[in-house]
Amino acid sequence: MMKPMLFAAALAFGATNAIAAEKYVLDSSHSQVIFNYNHLGFSTTYGMFSGFEGEIMFDQEAPENSSVSVSMPVMSMFTGWEQREGHFMSDDFFGASDGDMVTFTSTSIEVTGDDTAKITGDLSMNDVTKSVVLDAKLNQTGDHPQAGKPWAGFDATTTLLRSDFNVGAFAPYVSDEVQVMISVEAMKAD
Repeated sequence: MMKPMLFAAALAFGATNAIAAEKYVLDSSHSQVIFNYNHLGFSTTYGMFSGFEGEIMFDQEAPENSSVSVSMPVMSMFTGWEQREGHFMSDDFFGASDGDMVTFTSTSIEVTGDDTAKITGDLSMNDVTKSVVLDAKLNQTGDHPQAGKPWAGFDATTTLLRSDFNVGAFAPYVSDEVQVMISVEAMKAD
């Protein structure tokens, strides 16, 4: 129902100054944005975006100096029911066509713990850009056992209002509030 950010996304620890940061590229095959919303009070309905692209400028020693930028095609949404996906792409919701993207670009970070942070960034979808805050957690860093290069994994959550992005059809019966869960892996760029 929502075009979640990254992504978003994201996603990784993000901010605007990336002085000692190293570039990491998202592993599209192991990065997802999952969303859910309440349907008429009867059920919780889920969907996801995957296969998105992005990069993280990651400063492990000073996460506040990191940044993240992510994009995904709106039409990559998967809900498990083709008719629902078609309805979401219709004028009732996104009015989506090939080439329409969801983007997230970090603007600041607040480190909240040894492996947690609040990432603020600009989420753009459906021709609307709003500031959102991700509650992010660094899962792990280290060498990937098969790729043999540095790897990092992050999880993040946020709550969005569909109506903020002009996709609020049928609210409040279909909840305006959408829960978003993000999990990403990223590899150090060559």
